Amino acid sequence: MSLTNKLTDDLKDAMRSKDKVRKSVITMLRAAIKQIEIDERREVSDDDVIDIIAKQIKQKKSAIEDFSDGGREDLVDLTKTEIDLLMTYMPEQLSEEAIVEIIAKAIETTGATTMKDMGKVMGIVSEATKGKADSKHIADLVKKSLSK
Repeated sequence: MSLTNKLTDDLKDAMRSKDKVRKSVITMLRAAIKQIEIDERREVSDDDVIDIIAKQIKQKKSAIEDFSDGGREDLVDLTKTEIDLLMTYMPEQLSEEAIVEIIAKAIETTGATTMKDMGKVMGIVSEATKGKADSKHIADLVKKSLSK
């Protein structure tokens, strides 16, 4: 079953069970998918949907910081719940050890030695971990590995 079909089924279930948060999150995702289909006049693949979900998660994590700064703990909690719901549609996340191993292989492949080579390493690592790890976390680990 494709991810878009799963989202449709889950939306129906959320409406039946009157789960407002889940319904809202899925509706937002489906709107983003529909926007791409209309703008680019093409059918979205599961990889495209994963990219959309990852983008939404990144935006929501950024919003959590803003809500915390504004003293809106109610919105922080809601946003964390939304992130948890979005994560259920993502592929299984890689462990930190697995990410470090991928980074080590990428550094070896590219022959990277300094921070100037970070772009080369990130290109390889990002492709290998697409949807399976947070890009900010990956960048931090690459910086750490290259600064040794």
